[in-house]
Amino acid sequence: MDLSTLLATVLQGTVKLMITQCCIHELYLRGKAIQSVVDLAKSFERRRCNHREAIPGDACLKDVIGETNKHRYVVATQSHPLRLSLRDIPAVPIVHVNRSVMILEPPSDVTLKAKEKADEAALSPAKSELVKLPTSAQQPEPPKKKRRGPKGPNPLSVKKKKPVVSQPDQPNLVTDHTPLGTKRKREDEQGGVEASAETSQAPGGGHKRKRRRKTKTEPSTDHNAS
Repeated sequence: MDLSTLLATVLQGTVKLMITQCCIHELYLRGKAIQSVVDLAKSFERRRCNHREAIPGDACLKDVIGETNKHRYVVATQSHPLRLSLRDIPAVPIVHVNRSVMILEPPSDVTLKAKEKADEAALSPAKSELVKLPTSAQQPEPPKKKRRGPKGPNPLSVKKKKPVVSQPDQPNLVTDHTPLGTKRKREDEQGGVEASAETSQAPGGGHKRKRRRKTKTEPSTDHNAS
């Protein structure tokens, strides 16, 4: 199997094949029967595992991955116990071969939960931003909703009120209970007085003499005897 080409197709990208020193040592222990496999493993890049003495390949790979897969490795292994243990570590892609078909396993439940937590942390504001945000006491109250009641008429369709015109005062004829004769006589007297006053005054400011009218003497009825 051309591992480099198959892995690039499954992972959809360029691949750098790596192997640890402990895994190569485990292949050496199996003898010359798998010499072709040993020659293929020597063509891969060596990954330093910092193990002074060689340990089993599964334990070595698990130690390199660690608890968080800091370096983001993709593990390709046929060991079923190793795959079970790596599924408990979040964000560890696992590749294995099943009947000459290379398969990329779906993400485990631990990986999905870690992804949800990371998304929540990305959406939540940071502590520095929380200090800048106003507290609940300082937040303004939401505007109250206005009640919908009966609406008034359209001001454009309402007729305008006519202005009230003030009428001059008229004499009250009903309250005047004086008889007509006496009222006319009193008016005539007042008019005569005013006329005599006007005629008595001269245009120059002096008084004008009034002319006396001659009265006709009636014939006396007494006859003196001559």
